[in-house]
Amino acid sequence: MKHLAIALAATGLMVAPALAQNATEIASVKAGKSCPKCNLFQADLSYTDMSGKDLTGARLRQADMSLSTADRTHFSGADLSIANMYGVRAAGANFSKVNLSQAILVGGYFSSANFAGANIAEANLSGAQLAGAKGLSAAQLKLACGDDKTTLPKGLTIAPCR
Repeated sequence: MKHLAIALAATGLMVAPALAQNATEIASVKAGKSCPKCNLFQADLSYTDMSGKDLTGARLRQADMSLSTADRTHFSGADLSIANMYGVRAAGANFSKVNLSQAILVGGYFSSANFAGANIAEANLSGAQLAGAKGLSAAQLKLACGDDKTTLPKGLTIAPCR
């Protein structure tokens, strides 16, 4: 093992260790507490009520938030890439500057949610209710996909998922 580490170091291929989820922080969020900048990587937060909490800058990459409630939750600057947000209710939530790339937002309800500066590249918005969302742009939606059940703010369109 020592020889492998020396060989990798010599070639410049050293890899940083993966940042595993933090069970204490996950339990805190499940208990209804705010947790800004927490490491919630791959957390199972399905059916969890996170309404009104501060998760600013949290790492929620690959988290399962299906059928959870996040009304008025602050996610600004968080990493929600590849997250499963199927059927989530996030009315009035703040997703500004959030990484939602490759996230599943199928059937989600996002009335009055703020998506200003959010990365939604390759996100699936099929059936999502976004008509009252703020900060969405044509440029953002050009990189995502949806279906005929996706509702968007007036004047915006989305390509169908393949």
